[in-house]
Amino acid sequence: MSSSRRPIYFNTTAATEKCDFPTVQGLTQFHQSLTGYAPTALTPLPSLAQELGVRAVLVKDESNRLGLPSFKVLGASWGCYRAIAAYLGLPTTVTLEEMSARSKEKGVILFAATKGNHGRAVASMARILGIESRIYVSESMDDATRGRISGEGAEIVAINGDYDQAVLEALRVSGEVESGLLIQDTALEGYEEVPAWIVEGYGTMMAEIEGQVADMGLEVTTMVTPVGVGSLANTVATFCKSRNTPIAVVAVEPDTAACLQASLLAGELTPIDTSRTIMDGMDCGTVSTTAWPNLKRLVDASVTVSCYESHREVEYLASQSISAGPCGSASLAALRRLATTKGSWLNKDSVVILLSTEGPRDYPIPLDVSIDDSVELTSMLTKINSSNPTLSLADGAGESQICDYLAAWFAHRGMEVHRIETIPGRPSVVGVLRGAGGGKSLMFNGHVDTVSLASYEKDPLSGAIGTRDGQQVVLGRGSLDMKGGLAAALAAVATAKASCYPLRGDVIVAAVSDEEDASQGTQDLLAAGWRADAAVVPEPTSGVIAHAHKGFVWVEVSILGVAAHGSNHVGGVDAILHAGWFLRALEEYQQRLPVDDVLGPATLHCGLIQGGEEASSYPAKCTVTIEFRTIPGQTEESIVRDIQALLEDIQKENPRFRFAEPKATLSRPAHKIESNHPLINKVAECAAEAMGSRPLVQSVPFWCDAALLSSVGIPSVVFGPSGHGLHGKEEWVEVESLQHMQGTFTKLIRDFCA
Repeated sequence: MSSSRRPIYFNTTAATEKCDFPTVQGLTQFHQSLTGYAPTALTPLPSLAQELGVRAVLVKDESNRLGLPSFKVLGASWGCYRAIAAYLGLPTTVTLEEMSARSKEKGVILFAATKGNHGRAVASMARILGIESRIYVSESMDDATRGRISGEGAEIVAINGDYDQAVLEALRVSGEVESGLLIQDTALEGYEEVPAWIVEGYGTMMAEIEGQVADMGLEVTTMVTPVGVGSLANTVATFCKSRNTPIAVVAVEPDTAACLQASLLAGELTPIDTSRTIMDGMDCGTVSTTAWPNLKRLVDASVTVSCYESHREVEYLASQSISAGPCGSASLAALRRLATTKGSWLNKDSVVILLSTEGPRDYPIPLDVSIDDSVELTSMLTKINSSNPTLSLADGAGESQICDYLAAWFAHRGMEVHRIETIPGRPSVVGVLRGAGGGKSLMFNGHVDTVSLASYEKDPLSGAIGTRDGQQVVLGRGSLDMKGGLAAALAAVATAKASCYPLRGDVIVAAVSDEEDASQGTQDLLAAGWRADAAVVPEPTSGVIAHAHKGFVWVEVSILGVAAHGSNHVGGVDAILHAGWFLRALEEYQQRLPVDDVLGPATLHCGLIQGGEEASSYPAKCTVTIEFRTIPGQTEESIVRDIQALLEDIQKENPRFRFAEPKATLSRPAHKIESNHPLINKVAECAAEAMGSRPLVQSVPFWCDAALLSSVGIPSVVFGPSGHGLHGKEEWVEVESLQHMQGTFTKLIRDFCA
C-alpha cells in the first residue's frame, strides 16, 4: 500500500450522534407489490472476517434487485411513484394500474440524468407504467450502458459534458415540457422533494438488513456504504444513528470522485471536478444538498479507494460466489483499508455490513496507482501506449490513457489534479502538492508522448526489467524518452508527501502532451497560467545538468517559375533551376551565422525540397524548407528578414528570378541560463549527495520544452537519467540512474520548497 496515499477522514464526534429514522407509511407494501420483489441476500464471509480480525463480515448483495443489477431501483421506483402521485393529486395508496391510466391520460414524461443504474431504474418504472422516459447521459457513456437503458424503452439524450451537467440539462428541459417530471437522486436548490423520496425508498434495504442480521443472532457495529451523490449514504447514516446502539458509518468514494471527502475537509458543500473511474455510479462531483447535512454529522469515516483496489475486490467476491461490479466491491476495498489504518475502531467483536450495490458488468481493467518507486513507475508508464498520433505511420494512441492513469495516481494521494485539453484527445495533466505557503514553487515538466512504435524491434510496450551492457534496465519505447525521468519526479513527490516534511512552496508535476512534435502540451500549460519559481525538465541527459540548448526555426521558401511544355523554352521558366541561385546564396549566408560562447555556431540545413510535376514540363514552383538551429539573439523575425534580403539580392542580379514571401512554419526559442545560476548549483548539490559525485554542467544538442518555460521567466534546467536507444529499434533506461534521479529530486524538493 502506498504510504503517500490520501488519508482516511475520521469524524470522532459521529460516534455519539443520534437521529430519527422515520417509518415511511406504505413503502414496504409498495415494493412488495412490484413483480419479482424478494429480499436480497446477506452473505457472510467467515474467512475474510478471520483475516481482518473481526467477528463477522456480511455482504448485502444487490446484484439482482427487482430484475435489475443494482439497488437503485428501490429509490427510483418509490421516487417515481411519489412524484407522479403528487403531480396527479393521487393518494399514496393508489395502485400501479390506476397510476398508469392517469399518467397516460395526462401525458406524463419522466426525466432523469444518470451514470447508468439510476437512469435504467427510472426507465424501467416508466415501462411498467407504460409512459415515456428521457434519460440524459454524458456523451462519453459507452454504447453498452446506453443500450441497457434504451432497452427499458427510454429515449437517450447525450450531452457534451459530465454527469453534473447532464443533471442540470435534465432539470432545465423537464421544466419546459408539459407534464415533465424530473426523477433525480441529486438534490439541488429548489429541487429537494423528489430526492428525499428516493432516499426514503432505500429504507426497504435497511429493514431487510435489520431482519436478516437478527435472524443470525448478530448485532451490526459498522456499515460500509458507497456514496456517489449521497442518497443511499444518507439513508444508511440516518438508519445507523437511529438504532439504540449507534452503528458506525463508513463512506467510500473513488479516489478520482471524492466529493464527500472534499466537502468534509472543507467543512462545507464543495463541488469538485472528477476524472475517469470504473466506479461509474460514484463518478459524481457534487453531494446532494439534502444528504450533506446528515453526512457531515453522521459519517464516522470517509475512505477513498482506487479503481485497481475495487477491481481486485470484484475478483475476490467472485471467488466467494458473490457477483459484484466495481461500485459494489468498493465497500470491501474500503473495509480492508480501514482495518489496516491507525485510528480504526474495528476489533474482534465487530460485525460489519458491506453494501454491494451493483452486479457484474464489463469495464476496462485498471492499472495499479499505488506505486511510489521510480523503477516500477517507469515500467508501468512504459506499458501504456502513448505514441504521438501526429508522428506515427499507423494511428498513434495519443496521451489520453496515460493522462487518465496519472490523474488517478495524483488523486490516490489526495493531490490537486488539473486536466488541460484544448485539442480533443491530446490532454496534459498537472498534479500539485501544495505547500503551507510562503515558499518557492518547483515544477517538474515531463512529456508523456513517445515517437512511433512501428520502428521498435521487439515489444515496445513491455516495460520489462532486464539487463543490457551489464546494467539493470527498464525496456520499452519511451522508457528513456522520457517516462523514466517523469517517473523519478513522481516518485520524489510521493516520497515528499509520505515523509510529511514541512514544505512551504508548491511542487507541481506537469505531464505534458506532444513534445515529440509541436509541444502543444507545454504551450497549453503556459497559456493556462501555470508558473513556478524554477523548473526541472527530466529529459535523458545521462546524468549531465544541461543549462543550454539551441532553438530552431523552420522557414519555407518558394521559388516561382512559369509552367510550360518542355519544348517551350521561350515561355517556360524553370523554378528548380532558379532555386539553385537561392541555394548558393544560402550556402554563403551560412558562413555568416552568429556564434554563441556556450552553444557554438548557429547552423542551417535544407531539410526538404519539392518541385515539378513531371519530367516533360517546366516546373512552376520549387519549395525549399530550411531548418535553422538557433542561438540566443536569433529570432523568427530576424531570420525571415535575412532570407527576404537574400532573395531580393538575387532578384537584382537575375531579373527573371521570382519568389513568394518566405514564411516561418514552426519556431522554438533557444534555452540558456548561466552555468553558475543558483538553480544549477542547487541541483548539482542535491545530485552530488544522491549520486556520490557532482555532475557536469554543459549544453546539449537537442531541443526540449525547457526553452518554452524559460521564455516566460521560469528558470529551467534539463537533468535526467542514462540509457540507450532514443527513437531507435530498442530503448532502455538504466535502473541505477532512475534511482539516482529519484534521490536527487527528493532532496531538491525538500531544499528548494522548504
